[in-house]
Amino acid sequence: MRAYDVILKKRNGFELSEEEINYFISGIMDNSIPDYQASALLMAIYFKGLSKKETAQLTMAMVNSGQVLDLSPINGIKVDKHSTGGVGDKISLIVIPLVASAGVPVAKISGRGLGHTGGTIDKLEAISGFTTDLSIETFFNNVNKYKMAITGQTENITPADKKLYSLRDVTATVDSIPLIASSIMSKKIASGADAIVLDVKVGSGAFMKNMDEAVELAETMVDIGRALNRKTIAIVSDMDQPLGHEVGNANEVREAIDVLKGKGAEDETQVALTIASYMTILGGAFNAFDKAYEYLEKVIKSGDAVEYFRKLVSIQGGDPKVIDNPHLLPQAKNHIEIKSMEEGYVYSINAEKIGIAAMLLGAGRRKKNDPIDHAAGITLVKKVGHKVEKGDTICILHTNMSNWDEAYKVALNSFDISEAKKTPSPYIHKIIQ
Repeated sequence: MRAYDVILKKRNGFELSEEEINYFISGIMDNSIPDYQASALLMAIYFKGLSKKETAQLTMAMVNSGQVLDLSPINGIKVDKHSTGGVGDKISLIVIPLVASAGVPVAKISGRGLGHTGGTIDKLEAISGFTTDLSIETFFNNVNKYKMAITGQTENITPADKKLYSLRDVTATVDSIPLIASSIMSKKIASGADAIVLDVKVGSGAFMKNMDEAVELAETMVDIGRALNRKTIAIVSDMDQPLGHEVGNANEVREAIDVLKGKGAEDETQVALTIASYMTILGGAFNAFDKAYEYLEKVIKSGDAVEYFRKLVSIQGGDPKVIDNPHLLPQAKNHIEIKSMEEGYVYSINAEKIGIAAMLLGAGRRKKNDPIDHAAGITLVKKVGHKVEKGDTICILHTNMSNWDEAYKVALNSFDISEAKKTPSPYIHKIIQ
C-alpha cells in the first residue's frame, strides 16, 4: 500500500477502507508518511468529506494510536460530558455534582483552556489547593466512593489526533466537520466513557457560528457514538452571548456556586440542568427527561447540590470554605467599569470578543504554556434585551495588569446598543439522539 494511492482515492471521492485508514494513521505515528502527504490527504478529506463509516473508522484508529483508559474498576455506567467550547461556559462545574447526586458515576477527564475559551481544569485550580493531578487509583476510588472525580488529560491519549491537529492548524483544514467530530469523539472514547453527552455550542462565541454547521457536527458525533457502541446524545446550545454573567476562572467558580445554591442566571441554570438530566438518563438513573429535570431541580432547592460540590472540592484537596465565602477565591486589584455611551437596549454581545478581552486581561492563554491569572475576567452587568441608559455600566473588567486599554476597547466594541429591543435566543436549540 502506498500513501499516494490513498490520497488519490480520496481526492477522487471514493470511500477509504478501514485498512487504508489504519495504514494512514500508523504512517503518521511512525513517520513513514511524511507531513506533506498527510497534509494532502487532509485537504482531500476537507473537500471530499468522509462517510459515516469512514468517520467512525478514523475515530477508532486515533483511539488505538495511544492509551485507552479502562474504567471497568468503576461501578456503574460511566457518563462523560464534552463542550465544544464557549465563553463563560462553567457548565462542567455544575453538572458534576448534580449528576453524582443521582448516583451516576462521573469520571471526568478535562483539559486546559487555549485562546478565548476557558478550560475546566483552570477554573477549578482557582480554588486554593484543588488538584487534578490524581493517580489512577485515587481517581477510581473517588468515583466509586463519591460518584465523582476530575483529572487532567494524559499525554498518551490519542497522540495521532494531536499530530493531525497540528497539521490541520497550518493547512487550513481545521473546519472540516468529519475531522472535528472524529477528533472530539476519539478523546472521549479513549477516556473510557460508556456514554457521552455532547454540548455543541453555536453562535458568535462558539467554533460553529451557524446553526446548520452546529447541527451537522452534533449529528456526526452522535453517528460516531452509535457506530462505536457508545450511547451518545448531543445538545445544541446557544453561545451568541456569553453564558451567565461571569467570564474568567475565579469569577466562573463563584457563579457556578451560585447556580448550585439556586441563585444562578437563568441561561446557565437551564443549560446545566438539561445536560445533567440527559447524563442521568444515559447513566440509568431515570427513564424520562422530565423526571430527571424535576429531581435535579429539587437537589438544588434542597441544598444537596452545593454540598456535593463542597465534597468534590474537599476530596481533591481544595479549600471548601470558598463555598460559603467566595471572596476567598483570587481577587483582582483593578476593577474597571465600562459605561454605555448611548441609551437603548442591548441588541447583541459578541461572545468571542468578550472572550478575547478576558484573555487580554490575563484570564486566558495565547499560547499553550502561557500562565493565566485566575483573578482576571469580566462581569457582564447587562445582557441581550436589557434596557440601557447613557452612562450605565454594561460590564466590569477585572485584572491585575496596569494596562488594560486594548481589553477595554475590545469589550466596549462587543456590545451593540439599539433602539429596538431584541428577544434573546433560546438557550437550547436542539436535542439529537
